[in-house]
Amino acid sequence: MALLTRDDYAAIAATLDFPTGAFIDGRSRPAISGKTFASVNPATGATLAEIAACGAEDVELAVTKARAAFDDGRWSRLHPSERKAVLIRLAKLITRNARELAVMESLDSGKTIYDCETVDLPETVNCLKWHAELIDKIYDQVSPASDNHIAMVLREPIGVVGLVLPWNFPLLMLAWKIGPALAAGCSVVLKPAEETSLTALRIAELAHEAGVPRGVLNVLPGTGPEVGEPLGRHMDVDMVSFTGSTETGKRFLRYSADSNAKEVVLEMGGKNPAIVMDDAENLDRVAAHIVNGAFWNMGENCSASSRLIVHRAIKDDLLARITAHARAWVVGDPLDPETRIGALVSKGHYAKVCGYLDQADTILLGGKAENGFVEPTIVSVPGNDHPLAREEIFGPVLTVIEVGSFDEAISVANDTDYGLCAALFTANAKRAIRGARMLRAGTVTVNSFGEGDITTPFGGYKQSGFGGRDNSIHAHDQYTQLKTIWLDLADDADEAVD
Repeated sequence: MALLTRDDYAAIAATLDFPTGAFIDGRSRPAISGKTFASVNPATGATLAEIAACGAEDVELAVTKARAAFDDGRWSRLHPSERKAVLIRLAKLITRNARELAVMESLDSGKTIYDCETVDLPETVNCLKWHAELIDKIYDQVSPASDNHIAMVLREPIGVVGLVLPWNFPLLMLAWKIGPALAAGCSVVLKPAEETSLTALRIAELAHEAGVPRGVLNVLPGTGPEVGEPLGRHMDVDMVSFTGSTETGKRFLRYSADSNAKEVVLEMGGKNPAIVMDDAENLDRVAAHIVNGAFWNMGENCSASSRLIVHRAIKDDLLARITAHARAWVVGDPLDPETRIGALVSKGHYAKVCGYLDQADTILLGGKAENGFVEPTIVSVPGNDHPLAREEIFGPVLTVIEVGSFDEAISVANDTDYGLCAALFTANAKRAIRGARMLRAGTVTVNSFGEGDITTPFGGYKQSGFGGRDNSIHAHDQYTQLKTIWLDLADDADEAVD
């Protein structure tokens, strides 16, 4: 789909009808308390809509409706091909409304319309279609047993699941979670991030139109303490999948321990290394990957290549090329398709990123921050102990660390609390494979920046992840339980002889 002009996108924005109510049991409704909160455009500071501010009573209602839907089988016991058909219809409805959703996402989050149109919407549709097509292609198993027994191993939907979304990829993370959850037959209570609730509410409307039954997909906007914690502590929620900060993710483990020991899957933070060795080929191409990895989505990306670990022999040459590429990343109006760096998601997050800039020792490029926008910034630090090398900034800031050998590069890369992604640039095939195995990260790319695709599992080691993976067939594991059915085939005569 070709990009429009800035004026075209502004015209679409002027006509949008923003959803404002929670979506529970197949319809939009206000919060039981009557409270609302403002959804703010971070690029302008203007209020887009007043949205229902849900609380514990709304969580109770949504979980009750989700449980009723699960128990009566209106979705959980639907034939896999029928669930598939509904999710395919949802993907088609999202495609039909893609422009509206892209503009809504940009306005609500500060993301560039370029990214929303070329990455987020296409990948959202692809994710839902992929999981829909997988529904009737996952086979159960028969284990090896004696002639007198048959042992069947079945997958069953886990039940009522709580899905807690981050604010950096509202639509895409929604698809990553509802795709496998609904495909498995679960009922869902979804909490979007407070900063970015609009597109989740709109998707709920489209899902109902596509044929997802009442009570199966519920969306509760609100804060973490008012919605996230009650959801995590609810005794009738069977599983929670969370994407967000490591600090918040750990709370869901405590909520589980304090309640019903529900299953918990966490995809959390990252401080991801990009190692460039002295034998790396085509440094201009390497520089383009580094810039994309560090600054895409304003660096508000858990898999961002935020640490450049570079061999001193090529450091100056590579940095010159990185600087040249970074200067081409235009900062400005998110609705302008020429813009590559939009606004940070909120005033609070902008202040946090600015606080890190204040700690920078040597700024090689950028460093300017104004009115919610931060330009691409490259910072040199003396070593891996510097706060900008250890802490997740979640902004367009690339930290440069110089090393003198392959072993030192691997050691520095692994010297972190996180382990989500890593990249290694080298022309030596043996070094590439050895390095990929040595790096403690859930995804390692060689001579590129990336996260794999829908067919590959995504998640992290150490404090970047817990309990499971998003994407791929493995994503279905977190939304299903395994059941063994053991059949004894021996007849009475056989048993008498024995």
